[in-house]
Amino acid sequence: MSVQPAAKVPLKGWITTFAGTTINLCLGILYAWSIWKKALVDVDRAGEVMTGANAGWTYLTNAQAATPFAICVILFAVLMIPGGRIQDRFGPKVGATAGGLFLALGCVVAALMKSQLGLIIGFGILGGTGMGLGYAAPTPAALKWFGPHKRGLIAGAVVAGYGGAAIYIGGLGQYFIDHYGISGSFFALGLIFAVVTILCGQLLFTPPKDYVPPMPANANSAANQDSTKHDWTPKEIFKSWQFYALVLMFTISTQSGLLIIANAAGLLKKAAADVPFFAANAWILVSFGGLINASGRVGTGFYSDKIGRVNAYCLNCAISAGCMFILPYVIAEQNIVLLFMVVGVAYWQYGGGLSLMPSFTADFYGSKYLGFNYGLVFLGWGLGFFMTSLGGTIEDLTGSLRWAFYMSAGLLMLGVVIAYLTNRPKHAEEKAPVVAKAMVTEKAVD
Repeated sequence: MSVQPAAKVPLKGWITTFAGTTINLCLGILYAWSIWKKALVDVDRAGEVMTGANAGWTYLTNAQAATPFAICVILFAVLMIPGGRIQDRFGPKVGATAGGLFLALGCVVAALMKSQLGLIIGFGILGGTGMGLGYAAPTPAALKWFGPHKRGLIAGAVVAGYGGAAIYIGGLGQYFIDHYGISGSFFALGLIFAVVTILCGQLLFTPPKDYVPPMPANANSAANQDSTKHDWTPKEIFKSWQFYALVLMFTISTQSGLLIIANAAGLLKKAAADVPFFAANAWILVSFGGLINASGRVGTGFYSDKIGRVNAYCLNCAISAGCMFILPYVIAEQNIVLLFMVVGVAYWQYGGGLSLMPSFTADFYGSKYLGFNYGLVFLGWGLGFFMTSLGGTIEDLTGSLRWAFYMSAGLLMLGVVIAYLTNRPKHAEEKAPVVAKAMVTEKAVD
């Protein structure tokens, strides 16, 4: 007996969506890293011990400050795989709770050790582990409650919390640093994150096995037309070339965003050298970026449901490539208004990629194993860290990020080409009816 679709999405589906958004608002501390980088980096005084509220800390170079961030990104991506497996097998509550505890512990370790090693262990290793386990839980759980016609919007809403975290962490983190020092900021945020993540983790629900999401009134929508009817296992997706294309597309859309995120506060400081207010409050660009990042996830998810994932991806990347190319000139001209516009586009594109890729994965490979499958695709996000580290090295050598921005723009255009060449894979079960029909037709002709 076939199971009929639900009349409407149950309340638990919406609770899961909003609880997931709240959890990501804590895990998104990664996007405010430039606030700590600004407090830690002074190339001319690298190795010198700080005084005052930051006594015990030492100044770092750009490359040294990029290391904890890069390690966090890598482990975030790698731990998404076991995090996805935990979500599929034990449910989202376990992964979300564990993620919050690891992140909080990492903040405490970084605060106590007061060194680059402490940042690597605390923010990089423990923080990256917490983000991977925690981030893997909410999005797959929420998407299982909704049909293909709303996947982009729901994925965007859940992950918007992660991008939106910079809106408040940028200002709040700067406040804590100014009043309680670098260690005090890590202590305070770690405690807040532990409480919120554990509580909201208990509000993540998985639909019953026989649950079928509500179907759209218009079954011919772009997203619904391009969605698989088969649930691919993790082993099966490795046999489709489209999996590797998705990983590469994710890497390309990520590299430019992480380059901007890791340097946002510094960019405003350079562009606003003659405007004391902005130079002293560079966190404003970080918070602005968080707002646009979050908006880009919801907005891109929404119009990807209407125009299709590929068109949405290519639109975002093409416009962002142009902005990355002109960014060095904007900084040189110290045009603050144009800087906010250009950086805003980069944040929108990056945020959009994080709503598109789980939707791509669900469309291509189904929702049953979405946690694990998306964890594998998410490796592409982790690979995007290379531009952050490369950018730090280029800046140390040349005193500018100009060539890093040019390289990033070129990669975004490559992403447009790859996306247009990538179509949804057809499972053997989908091909079988076509083959059978062809055989029947041939027999009738004979």
